Amino acid sequence: MKFSDLYLEDSVLDALDAMNFRECTPVQEQTIPVILEGHDLIGVAQTGTGKTAAYLLPVLNQLSKGGYPEDAINCIVMAPTRELAMQIDQQMEGFSYFMPVSSVAVYGGNDGIRFEQEKKGLTLGADVVIATPGRLISHLSLGYVDLSKVSFFVLDEADRMLDMGFYEDIMQIVKYLPKERQTIMFSATMPTKIQQLANTILQNPVEVKLAVSKPAEKIIQTAYICYEAQKLGIIQSLFKEQKPERVIVFASSKLKVKEVAKALKRLNLNVGEMHSDLEQSQREEIMHEFRNGRINLLVATDIVARGIDIDDIRLVINYDVPHDSEDYVHRIGRTARANNDGCAITFVSETEQTRFKQIEDFLGKTIYKIPVPHELGETPDYAPRTSKSGGRNSNKKRPVSCNKGNGWKKKNNASSGKSRMTKR
Repeated sequence: MKFSDLYLEDSVLDALDAMNFRECTPVQEQTIPVILEGHDLIGVAQTGTGKTAAYLLPVLNQLSKGGYPEDAINCIVMAPTRELAMQIDQQMEGFSYFMPVSSVAVYGGNDGIRFEQEKKGLTLGADVVIATPGRLISHLSLGYVDLSKVSFFVLDEADRMLDMGFYEDIMQIVKYLPKERQTIMFSATMPTKIQQLANTILQNPVEVKLAVSKPAEKIIQTAYICYEAQKLGIIQSLFKEQKPERVIVFASSKLKVKEVAKALKRLNLNVGEMHSDLEQSQREEIMHEFRNGRINLLVATDIVARGIDIDDIRLVINYDVPHDSEDYVHRIGRTARANNDGCAITFVSETEQTRFKQIEDFLGKTIYKIPVPHELGETPDYAPRTSKSGGRNSNKKRPVSCNKGNGWKKKNNASSGKSRMTKR
């Protein structure tokens, strides 16, 4: 379907035309008409499906018609991280180019000048406020923010917000909102806690759920069947002859991230870590250093797996098997972007084999198992249906890895995008 078939205002279509947006993605085709009709909505769709446009376009369409309070906050868009808020703000700038719609991004940091700029935008009544929960509450607690006229409340990456412990913050913000509003929630997954949140803050929502798409075919997917204690040794062998460049290592928890990052630093690798214990200013600094090549290897929780656009990641390593297929797709989707090639390696310990087999079943393919380097010793057999397999593999085959042959190394040419706080 084309955007011109969606009964959008000319000002919205002009912006889309200027940005060369013609065809809707499936999530946009299914959700934009629902939002335009004024229904509450919960959309279950993964990163990269165009969901930011799926909620920004209909909201901007309605605001551009007029009839909403002037010099008042008419829409709140909540995002779990500063990085995602910055990206939404950048898309907002493009989509609203031909509209008399103002916006302000409110996403934290220790810059007192920025805080005053945010305060000015909030008190003047920007039409659209894009915010992280903690920063918005900081402003609300000072008493000068009026959310009583908000017509649209959007939660993006709702599952990640709950994973990061923002449930109470969200509910505190909801108390400032009018009961008569349109609430739009997007989540990559639909666990029980998201259903409970939806039941609490949405009214008779329409649910749109898109099936998780398969990873891009150009991603070379491989795995090591190993013992937990062998995982660090495998990483060391991968980078013995060639230093890592633009590599993300995903771990299952912030504690594991800290442990792995510390161990990799002892191997004299240029390592950064990313998890929810860091302040937003620290996260931004690390991402800036990673984008500019001063950090070569980033160890991260799933915070980085969604909503972060870095186009030239050449290798993703799953230090732990992701909890489900959706998380696997999100993680390895950080590579092979913008027509680049990429490689994804997953370390599969004995206790993770059944979970990994479920991912293979979802993909409909068997992922190639690279022999563990012989010097690391014996390895378990891959027997996921009997996860406590005691079989051993002598590893007599020559080791193979993604940095041999297919080559993932690429010169760092990514730019570090800067956000803009705009008042139009």
